[in-house]
Amino acid sequence: MVKKVVMVLVAVLVALAYFSFDFDISSITGSFSADNEAETNNIVQDDAEIQVYFCPHDDCENAVLTFLDSAEESIHCALYELDYESINEKMVELEEDGLEVQIIVDNSYLEDFNESFVKTDGWGQMHDKFCIIDGEKIFTGSMNPTTNGITKNNNNLLIINSQVLASNYEDEFQEMWTDETFKKGDHVLNEEIQLADGTTIKNYFCPDDNCAEHVKEELEQAQESIHFMTFSFTHEGIANVLLIKNQEGVEVNGVFESRQVSKYSKYEVLEYQGANVVKDGNSNNMHHKTFIVDGKVVITGSMNPSANGDESNDENILIIYNEELAQKYLEEFDYVWAEAVEEE
Repeated sequence: MVKKVVMVLVAVLVALAYFSFDFDISSITGSFSADNEAETNNIVQDDAEIQVYFCPHDDCENAVLTFLDSAEESIHCALYELDYESINEKMVELEEDGLEVQIIVDNSYLEDFNESFVKTDGWGQMHDKFCIIDGEKIFTGSMNPTTNGITKNNNNLLIINSQVLASNYEDEFQEMWTDETFKKGDHVLNEEIQLADGTTIKNYFCPDDNCAEHVKEELEQAQESIHFMTFSFTHEGIANVLLIKNQEGVEVNGVFESRQVSKYSKYEVLEYQGANVVKDGNSNNMHHKTFIVDGKVVITGSMNPSANGDESNDENILIIYNEELAQKYLEEFDYVWAEAVEEE
């Protein structure tokens, strides 16, 4: 009898051990697979270098020309407008030297630079501002390579040496150049890029990647301050986040382009609710599309915080987690803010 009881107990223990072991392994495997997939699709290690210029007080023309001169094989650009003599001439020169030069401009601006290697989007607004060199580095930001964009308007220009980021932009470029797919397309492949120095970059293309939602998510994380410089700001959802953060005690400071303050602008509602906002003082345009969160995170690119920027135009944005870079953008904010206050 005792022998039978022992045998039953042993059988039960073996069964329990088997099922417990099977459960634990499947849980661990599932968890590992999910994490591994997320890392593969969204977090990519890269050794990149970031430079930033602020037009017109930085030499944005020379920065672009130096960038183009570094090309050895190809230059692929999606630019809302291209009308700056030295840059246009450089594009032609490099194409004649045998480089693959391919440029997309908005259909409204083909006459500004009508060469055989230039295409247009055909309809709507192709509002991007980026170029890719040799599949290795990009420039982007708010600057159109035009006389006003470089020498008169307040703009930011980022030059980033990153193969992973360049591959994102190249995919977007080829959707437009090769597939002739505008105002829609695949989601960005490498959404999040971790740089060797600890910087994290998130990259999105509108309307493919729901850019405004990502901007809102980032602004919702603000604990101390939000500073912004916006050419056109009409987006309801983004404005609502700023209103809520302002009510929570987060310092909200913003500069609006004065010519864009209309009944659709969010200037008046933000001012009425106590946010510290002003109209810019540049006699031309304050053309930034930038938010700085807690002095540590920069959101910038071609997208104005507007419904068209989010839903209708071809646009691109970057969210960069780098305190040193954020401080440079805050210095630019102070410059633009002082110009606005002087004008008042």
